[in-house]
Amino acid sequence: MLSDTWHDLLGLSGLLNPFALVIGGYLGWRADQPKKLWIAGFAAAAFSLMLEAAVGILQLPQPISQDAGALAMFPFRFIGGTLVGFLAYRLNRSRKTN
Repeated sequence: MLSDTWHDLLGLSGLLNPFALVIGGYLGWRADQPKKLWIAGFAAAAFSLMLEAAVGILQLPQPISQDAGALAMFPFRFIGGTLVGFLAYRLNRSRKTN
């Protein structure tokens, strides 16, 4: 059985974080080369963690509770943002060719 930390890392706090997925999707849609998808994934992970830290500093209620730290979540958000960025990139390229 997986611990609560792994559930957080594979769920909405990590791999499926909505902020990271939206940022990765937008940057993937705007990318003009496949090499830029790595940048989209990195930016998605970094900006989503910065947004979450800003919400914490302002003492607003956290939309997604978590058990893992930022260093543990970064690679999972990176992967999620990169995958969604790749899908958005492919959709945009197929739309432009048709």
